[in-house]
Amino acid sequence: MRIAVNTRFLLPNKMEGFGWYTYEVVKRMVENHPEHEFIFFFDRKYDKKFIFGPNVTPVVLYPQARHPILFKIWFDFSVTRALKKYKADLFFSPDGYLSLNTNVPQIGVIHDINFEHHPEDLPKGVHKYLSTNFPLFAKKAAHVITVSEYSKVDIVETYKIPSEKVTAIWNGVSSAYKPTTREINEKIKQEYSDGKPYLLFVGALHPRKNLKRLIGAFDLYLSENPKSDLQLVVVGEAIWGYLDNHTSISAELKNRIHFTGHLSQGKLVQVMASAFIFTFVPYFEGFGIPLVEAMRSGTPVLSGNKTALPEVGGDAVLYCDPFDINDIHQQLTKLIQDDKLRSELSVKGIERASVFSWDKAAVDTWEVIESVFKK
Repeated sequence: MRIAVNTRFLLPNKMEGFGWYTYEVVKRMVENHPEHEFIFFFDRKYDKKFIFGPNVTPVVLYPQARHPILFKIWFDFSVTRALKKYKADLFFSPDGYLSLNTNVPQIGVIHDINFEHHPEDLPKGVHKYLSTNFPLFAKKAAHVITVSEYSKVDIVETYKIPSEKVTAIWNGVSSAYKPTTREINEKIKQEYSDGKPYLLFVGALHPRKNLKRLIGAFDLYLSENPKSDLQLVVVGEAIWGYLDNHTSISAELKNRIHFTGHLSQGKLVQVMASAFIFTFVPYFEGFGIPLVEAMRSGTPVLSGNKTALPEVGGDAVLYCDPFDINDIHQQLTKLIQDDKLRSELSVKGIERASVFSWDKAAVDTWEVIESVFKK
């Protein structure tokens, strides 16, 4: 079998959600199936570390697909021609974008369709492209993979496609995440939070991540507990200028909040495990990998209670209403002040995280690929 793969998010030193998903799943498929050929479609110069085996042929297709107009050119023309040129039997796209101009069977991984429910969170041009094309991608695909049962139901109901056409396969979690030592914990606090204990947020700085309400709840906590030395560390990069346009932070509060930007995985592993509490209160998530990374690190978690997050967190995290700043504040205060609860959630989190496996995700994804190929 000759499998073409959209690998445009395999970017050295800039790996985010789609990139890590591609890396973890596709790397395993390549290594587990040396008898098959893989053709990787990049949209820029690639790093050789992403060529996972001798059965991989890397191909650079232009233009770089980072804008709605360029998305259409890349997928509907460049990818279409390449699928024909390299005689691909199947196209696998880990970010859900597909070619509408090919008859080659395609499998798209649609992680979530937040843009259908919160169009106000995206620039108009981006939203128009997504809302116009993803229904077409869902119908065009030979099969759709998604990352939670919540997202499966959402995709099936929103796009009116058969339930049997969509398979929910949970994401995994890197084995690099684990509890850390006191020595590393103190070193990280000196580096990122002025030596003080810190709450942690990890994720793209996008409206649905709900950072504005999280910061507001943190501000409420500090106003009620003026002697607290807690800090807030925010890991991630702003999307579409979100931080400047949507989050107002007082000068006094700024001294307590530390924006790190993007961190390497090696550093993020230590920052995650050294946090006092992981605070993750998005109002829309198709899965929420940082939630599992925190649980595996033994860090107690405060999570939003909407969309897929309860499915992922189970009974191993404390939940709050992400739309209610007072509830975020109340549950955050409870977790900060209850040593026993934090300890219980730490233990439960490590146990819960063990059910999420990239090995299983890769095997289950391969089963879908084989089923489509045999049709």
